[in-house]
Amino acid sequence: MVHSFDWILLKSRHIVKDRWISIRSDTCQMPNGAIVDPYYVLEYPTWVNVVALTKNQEIVLVNQYRYGTKKTGLELPGGSMEAEDISPLEAAKRELLEESGYTSNNFLETAILSPNSASHNNLIHCFLATDVEHIADLKLDVTEQIDVILLPLQKLIQDIDNGILLQTIHISSLFFALKKLGKVQFS
Repeated sequence: MVHSFDWILLKSRHIVKDRWISIRSDTCQMPNGAIVDPYYVLEYPTWVNVVALTKNQEIVLVNQYRYGTKKTGLELPGGSMEAEDISPLEAAKRELLEESGYTSNNFLETAILSPNSASHNNLIHCFLATDVEHIADLKLDVTEQIDVILLPLQKLIQDIDNGILLQTIHISSLFFALKKLGKVQFS
């Protein structure tokens, strides 16, 4: 027998709602009758990121500062869907081009993940772009300062245990890309 563990929403209000984040406070009832109040939900737009690989098997990474961790580090190009993006694929192409100057005609969606299903309402679409080429200068947002780094894919794989990528969603995206590339196998 399959049980339903769905909560019932009784009341909802926004604590913060601006262009950067929306925080909602919900009052919910669990199936056993218990009331959960407040339960906070972080509302974000759809996110995208791209594992971009050149013809020479170099991965395109962006080195940038992240205020939350107070660290500068390597990440995959990516960001949020914007109003003009007609699909996650278009958002991924735009973000890759803006943040790195690279593009490709070969994009493949490798996964759709939840950044944190306990508190986030959004999904992230992960893409693999192969045979990427540099065609443009960076077009950065006001809060972005980025250095583009090309790293041999094999070097990235070797250094993954040393924390070369810190962002968990980027590690997950890399895993799915490596699986599509036949570099990760399960027996």
